Amino acid sequence: MESQNSITNMTDLLTVVVATIALFAGALVGYYVRQSIARKRAGTIEAELQRKITHTKKTVEEMMVKSKEKIDENERKSYSDLEERQKVVLKAENRLFKKEEEMDEKEKGIISKEKEVGDKLEKLKEIKKDLEEMKEEEVRKLEKISGLSRNQAKDDLFARIEKEYEAETLERIRKLEERGYDSYERKAREIISHAVQGYALSQTQEITTSSIAIPSDEIKGRIIGKEGRNIRAFEKVTGVELIVDETPGLVIISSFNPVRREIAKIALDRLLKDGRIQPARIEQEIEKAEQEIVKKIKESGEAAVYETGVLDLPDKLIQILGRLQFRTSYGQNVLDHSIEVAHIAAAIAAEIGLNVSFCRKAGLLHDIGKALDYKVEGSHTDIGGKILEKFNIDPAIIAAVKSHHEEYPYESLEARIVQAADQISGARPGARKDTLEHYLKRLEDLEDIALSFSGAEKAYAIQGGRELRVFVHPKDVSELEAHKLARDIAQKIQDELKYPGEIKVLLIRESRIIEYAK
Repeated sequence: MESQNSITNMTDLLTVVVATIALFAGALVGYYVRQSIARKRAGTIEAELQRKITHTKKTVEEMMVKSKEKIDENERKSYSDLEERQKVVLKAENRLFKKEEEMDEKEKGIISKEKEVGDKLEKLKEIKKDLEEMKEEEVRKLEKISGLSRNQAKDDLFARIEKEYEAETLERIRKLEERGYDSYERKAREIISHAVQGYALSQTQEITTSSIAIPSDEIKGRIIGKEGRNIRAFEKVTGVELIVDETPGLVIISSFNPVRREIAKIALDRLLKDGRIQPARIEQEIEKAEQEIVKKIKESGEAAVYETGVLDLPDKLIQILGRLQFRTSYGQNVLDHSIEVAHIAAAIAAEIGLNVSFCRKAGLLHDIGKALDYKVEGSHTDIGGKILEKFNIDPAIIAAVKSHHEEYPYESLEARIVQAADQISGARPGARKDTLEHYLKRLEDLEDIALSFSGAEKAYAIQGGRELRVFVHPKDVSELEAHKLARDIAQKIQDELKYPGEIKVLLIRESRIIEYAK
């Protein structure tokens, strides 16, 4: 058993040894085979490389030959071009040499001619000098023969000619002046007609009454109120006169002051729509109407500046300008008149080539002083100048505004144009009525007389100036003083004003007692 195992072990060992030897022999054979193959491949690659190197050398040699041929050809062309350019340069140099020779010849000729001209000028100067000496000599001889000096002879000759042709000269001058005046007058008429035609504003006379339509005459009773308390309260606060009995279907508001009349119209219209007419309600609506009229004044000023194109005015000045909507001059609305003057002045300036924007602005502002002339002492031109100075308006425009009534000297042609446009606007047929202006002035004077007395709080001229209502405060004026004040006002009116018929002075002194329940 043990021998069998030994034999088996030996067999296995022998098998392993044989396998190892076979494996080693196989590896060795493989190595030599690989080396042989590698040598064969290396020989093939070297042959291929040698072939490529040979081909490359041949290609390079061919390229070198072609490059050399091309270089030789370029050299031949360059030499040819260089020879051609040298020929051109030589020709140009030859031409320049010829021109220089010609210029030298011409310069010599010019120098020679200049010398000849200089010699001739010297000779002419000598001849001129000789002639002047001869002339002076002849003059001296003539003076000696005539016994007159040169100036005396000249004056004598001019006197004879002037005397001989005096009448003819004067006649010619007169004809030229007449022809010039006719031409200037014709041209001026053309300019004015074109300017007026370019802006033909319709003229409507301002009246002293406004009317409000009512749905029925029963409303009149509510307007009057119990024992007339509503109408009295309305007239007291607004300063207008309500006429309710004369025209069916209408209530007429009468006042010479257009601002009061407009406030009263707005307030009464609202009261009629609301239906509640009582003294407290009347005062509320009138306060609202006064605020609304301020807005209307501003809107009127803004509309005026937009219509005329004068858009660089301060807001406060525009608001003052809007006051002119409720101001009249001889029945002519002052704001409409100012707009018209602005357009006419601008048109005239455009016709004769002056500053159009200057004339338009000065024309719009020329009557700005009338917006405050009832509050400030002085003429409206002086007041207007002060207003414009306050808002830093151009001094040249202020000068034009102040001179439009010839109270101040004209400082420019534009100022004269503004003055002419103002006269054109005011003098147009139907634009103004002197009688209406005097009538309104008389009503203003009535109110001013009443307000000149101490204690008078408000004063309203109504019924066409036939009645003057004066309101006093009970704390300031006693019952006895009220009677005396009424007599004094009536006496002053009688002494200072001229009027037809009689004027009723109604002095109102009422007490209001107000208490609040808290």
